Amino acid sequence: MIRRFWTLSLAIFASLGLAVGPATAQQTGGILKFFHRDSPASMSIHEEATISTVAPMMGVFNNLVLFKQDEKQNRPEFIQPELAESWSWDEDHTRLTFKLRQGVKWHDGKPFTAADVKCTWDMLLGKSQDKLRLNPRKAWYRNLENVVPEGDQAVTFVLKRSQPAFLMLLASGMSPVYPCHVNSRDMRTRPIGTGPFKFAEFKPNEFIRVVKNPDYWKPGRPYLDGVEWTIIPNRSTQMLANFGVFGTRFRLKPARRFGPKRHPVCEAFRVPRWANRRYRIDYNLSLSAKQVLLSLLITLMVVAGVCELRE
Repeated sequence: MIRRFWTLSLAIFASLGLAVGPATAQQTGGILKFFHRDSPASMSIHEEATISTVAPMMGVFNNLVLFKQDEKQNRPEFIQPELAESWSWDEDHTRLTFKLRQGVKWHDGKPFTAADVKCTWDMLLGKSQDKLRLNPRKAWYRNLENVVPEGDQAVTFVLKRSQPAFLMLLASGMSPVYPCHVNSRDMRTRPIGTGPFKFAEFKPNEFIRVVKNPDYWKPGRPYLDGVEWTIIPNRSTQMLANFGVFGTRFRLKPARRFGPKRHPVCEAFRVPRWANRRYRIDYNLSLSAKQVLLSLLITLMVVAGVCELRE
């Protein structure tokens, strides 16, 4: 299940231009629609333990650094700058200093500064007056002694002992920076970030919607006008939604060579007359058990990486 939503998240990051290809560079606009497996308890990434909040909300925030999203593995050499332009360690690997990006604004127009970084990790360490209701990743920062701002544009993480892999924790999708001026209660229901999308609406058990941030600090991004996540906990309904709501099906094409190995290609295509609701109902009712099982099999093959999905 987590692998499935990592795949969906990767599709979003590609649309943001983190994995730039010819089609991505030429197409802008539109609403990307997904089904979502769960109705999250809140919209606060730091207070939730699963992908159910991270997947729809990751685009609302930025990290200091982030793993390159179009790579199959999270590795140190794939860490890229986001709100931090650069970083450096001292000789003992106990002090990690970030030079912060200038001109970044929160979605409410207030400037992003080093104080926001300190507030975020003081809250995670339990040092601030503003407390998290839940803190599922508190153990990640047991070795973190303090966060020291150096003016508005630099900040240093001071560790109790050497931990070269600490940077990888900050590059996770579960390590966004929160604003100092918004309390944790409001972040659960109306989160404010610096990311390419602004939070728009969350109706529990119905949908989550985010819209384009026109003032995003990366010029020309995001490419999409928004993303809508329809909450569908039932797996059977999810599969039928691929036919009826989201209008995407899969078919297998003959094997082609990609690198040293051969992989079949799963090609997505639009069903004719799919805008017609009566047609969708009739089509779904006409599906045989064999067709449903075959569609499920192909979907699982895409998720597992057995075949490559192409438009």
